[in-house]
Amino acid sequence: MTRHPLWQDAYFLPLMQLYLKKPEGMKPLYSRELVDLALRVHIPPRNLYEAMFFLRQSQQPSIKHLWDVYGKNERKLKRDVERLFSMDGFSNASLFYDGVGTADDDFENMFKPVADGEVLTPVMLIMILNLYFRLTPITMVPETPEIKELAKKMKISPELIAEAMDAFQQCDPYLNRDKSEPKKYYSACEKVWSKYGNDNPEFLSSTAAQLSEYFE
Repeated sequence: MTRHPLWQDAYFLPLMQLYLKKPEGMKPLYSRELVDLALRVHIPPRNLYEAMFFLRQSQQPSIKHLWDVYGKNERKLKRDVERLFSMDGFSNASLFYDGVGTADDDFENMFKPVADGEVLTPVMLIMILNLYFRLTPITMVPETPEIKELAKKMKISPELIAEAMDAFQQCDPYLNRDKSEPKKYYSACEKVWSKYGNDNPEFLSSTAAQLSEYFE
């Protein structure tokens, strides 16, 4: 288990609660509940996923004690998790996290809108870029079935996806589109393209497959 600077052993409790939630077992890396917990405690989902796996298989006496106390007593577990999250100042960044920086600081921004008043998030743009590479420019329109399907999955409009794809076309060096008047989402799309658009397509595909769990 990789220890994150903000990790507290008390976080095993909400992870156990999540593990025990039906269907019982390990939850996907980017399941909405795991991501929501990650955002709440300011620890990336991957670290919490590793901690959940550690909780599941560790034979350490302290971990076995947690299972003995809470494993068959979900009411007590629920009460103590609620107590943990109701602590004065819990998740107050100015109190607990001031001056703490990690290489993973950007993960929270991945799930936040790209700008005030917007719906699109970088995570959504990754999903859209993954579909972008499976379409041709002429099919990057709201009426395309694949765009409608992705829009339904992410609970946004097909028109919004088509608008993002329009911006990705300006990022695409193979299309050589005019950038003198950048599209509305060009800046956000360019950031996603720079990380995923020029890399191995399998990396983008596998990342999008993992992130799709967030929208289930």
